[in-house]
Amino acid sequence: MAQKENGSKRRLRSSYITSVISISLVLFMLGLTGLLILNANQLSNYVKENIGVSIILKDNVKEVEIRRLQKNLDATEFVKATEFVDKETAAKELQKELGEDFISFLGYNPLQATIDVKLYAEYANPDSIAVIEKDFTRYSQVQEVYYQKSLVHLVNDNVKRISLILLGFSAILFIISFTLINNTIRLSIYSQRLIINTMQLVGATRGFIRKPFIGKGLLHGFLGALIANAMLSGVIYLSQQELRQVITFNNTELVGVLFLLIILTGLFITWISTLFAVNKYLRLESRSLY
Repeated sequence: MAQKENGSKRRLRSSYITSVISISLVLFMLGLTGLLILNANQLSNYVKENIGVSIILKDNVKEVEIRRLQKNLDATEFVKATEFVDKETAAKELQKELGEDFISFLGYNPLQATIDVKLYAEYANPDSIAVIEKDFTRYSQVQEVYYQKSLVHLVNDNVKRISLILLGFSAILFIISFTLINNTIRLSIYSQRLIINTMQLVGATRGFIRKPFIGKGLLHGFLGALIANAMLSGVIYLSQQELRQVITFNNTELVGVLFLLIILTGLFITWISTLFAVNKYLRLESRSLY
């Protein structure tokens, strides 16, 4: 008899551990999606701000005028950064890319000095860049403004598309997460259906029977959320080490809100799932339990 009870306790303990692990893994996936959403805008800005606009300068422009132009550009609200590339530097970079000395072949350097401009993300769209291009060409030192129009359109279209896909994926993942946690809790309570029936037979009220199950469910949800948050903290740390330029988590308040939401989500899903599962077996007749 004692061995049977010990075996039953071990199975029950194993069921609890499985439940907590399952909940933590599902909440971890939800948390990863949350982190991705938090950084989606930052990733979008990173891509947009790396779209280069090249201002090709006239041959007779003096260095003093170039520096003055560069300062004027830096002072505008839409320019994030500028970099002056003289003819010699441009030639060296092209030689490195081509792998041959084209200057010796041609007998002269055909390249022109340029100012490479990086725009702020909110201005890195086709309409804004078209207006900025006209603004740049007004300067007397500028011969031509060059940028890849097709790339600008492609980046902006893909950012919108990815945002919609991400929102849809988040909604689907939440539904799947709810279903997985709900099924895990249902299986856990199914193994205790006879205990529920026995408590009913001795006259226990439904509220009295629900209380310990809901308490354990909330505890499992809380523990699962803590484990999920611990794993997410590891992901954040590794991301900061390996992808610092692309992904940052400087806004600790938002990360804290995400962790709190994971805990609340774990508590809510386990509470509602436990409530429905226990109520199901409270309504069943004794002969339907087998």
